[in-house]
Amino acid sequence: MSMMTAAAAAFESTDSQAIRIVTFLVEGRQFGVDVGLVREIKGWQATTPLPNTASYVLGVLNLRGTVITVFDFRQRLGLGPSPISRSSVILVLDLGRQPVGLLVDAVSDIVDIPRSDLRPPPEMLGVEEALHGIAVRGDKVIALPDLGMLVGGGVQTAELVPTQH
Repeated sequence: MSMMTAAAAAFESTDSQAIRIVTFLVEGRQFGVDVGLVREIKGWQATTPLPNTASYVLGVLNLRGTVITVFDFRQRLGLGPSPISRSSVILVLDLGRQPVGLLVDAVSDIVDIPRSDLRPPPEMLGVEEALHGIAVRGDKVIALPDLGMLVGGGVQTAELVPTQH
């Protein structure tokens, strides 16, 4: 099964009228990823830095025999390096050939989002390339990042959010 099909199937697995996402915080901003992509949620663990990598690549760690690359999601968004705290977690995601880790401030919840609450990303330089869309829940907005673009791995789920025409 291709990653596109796997990601779409994961979104479809709960209810055709809703998607299920894991929400997490980065500097007070709320983000969400398809629950089907989340392999595990792990407390902070120091990484082994790699030479000649981007500033947002923290390094690698051994996760029960699998070496994963860990990205500082806050730094990748251009918000500076993440301060490590007791609530810092690594979101381990299956994004293709091997899992990757995202350092985030905290994991919030698992929520079902009705498809009617999904919106395309705002048409602003760079924003539409970094986001698949946004989910609106009452007065809250949850950004749905394009992980394939932000950290690589080939995951594509853009068809899950309605496009503007």
